[in-house]
Amino acid sequence: MTKKITPPDGLVIVDKPAGFTSHDVVAKMRGMARTRRIGHAGTLDPMATGVLVLGVERATKLLGHLALTEKEYVGTVRLGQTTVTDDAEGEITESKGAKDLDRDAIEAGIAELSGAIMQVPSKVSAIKIDGKRSYARVRGGEEVEIPARPVTVSSFVLHSVHETEAEDGTPVTDLLVSVECSSGTYIRALARDLGAGLGVGGHLTALRRTRVGPYKLDKARTLEQLQAAVDEPEGGGLPIMPIGEAAAAAFPRWDVTVQQAKLLGNGARIPMPLFDTDGAVAAFAPDGTFLALLENKGGKAKSLAVFV
Repeated sequence: MTKKITPPDGLVIVDKPAGFTSHDVVAKMRGMARTRRIGHAGTLDPMATGVLVLGVERATKLLGHLALTEKEYVGTVRLGQTTVTDDAEGEITESKGAKDLDRDAIEAGIAELSGAIMQVPSKVSAIKIDGKRSYARVRGGEEVEIPARPVTVSSFVLHSVHETEAEDGTPVTDLLVSVECSSGTYIRALARDLGAGLGVGGHLTALRRTRVGPYKLDKARTLEQLQAAVDEPEGGGLPIMPIGEAAAAAFPRWDVTVQQAKLLGNGARIPMPLFDTDGAVAAFAPDGTFLALLENKGGKAKSLAVFV
């Protein structure tokens, strides 16, 4: 009987192509890794490209915590037209046009959308309202009201302004921007709100995610590159970042003693030092083995996910 080869636990950093859903990429990876135990941290819309973090085998337990980390994007905002989806994939609902806009006014609008803000997510999104996805309600003809929620836009930078003409002849202004933000921030909602604040409407026409937490584009591989690595007999197989390396890059590290490692492995809630974070901490044994993700609860270590 042929022994089943289990893929190593770890992360694969994918450069997602346009036109693919995050689920499409997961499906591709299941075939390459030959396992169904694949998940992703932080959804990307089909239009968007860039960093999509996938977890393989036990590394799927990291994903919920990785999804909470800060993200970075480069995108193009089109001022002068509004769409139902707040991006270029949706039907245009209004064309006011945008020409000869004052750059200072644009910068002021961006400043209003920076820092800790309350944001209303896009109506055509995966957010659930009374148990049903918002996009499903919108496509079913329902009027949807999504409550605003707090997000943090730590950096929103305008790089260039370009006046052009939309396909229907409407004069529009395209902005090249970069954004660093907290989990749950909708970049297309920033485009929508910037256009609304300027009185001309706006939507997102291109988006590329350049970072999820510590994982950047320089570590990302296209699906074609990943498939080539799998197909090449001497290529070393699928490039997976080992789970310990992935955890050490994303979370504060706590190196414990042999005795502490044994107690943690048995589920004991041992005294835990304070770290400069409210989130997870990665615990490592003296031999470098990644043990668990922990959080400090009343000075004691509470396990979030155990890996030994």
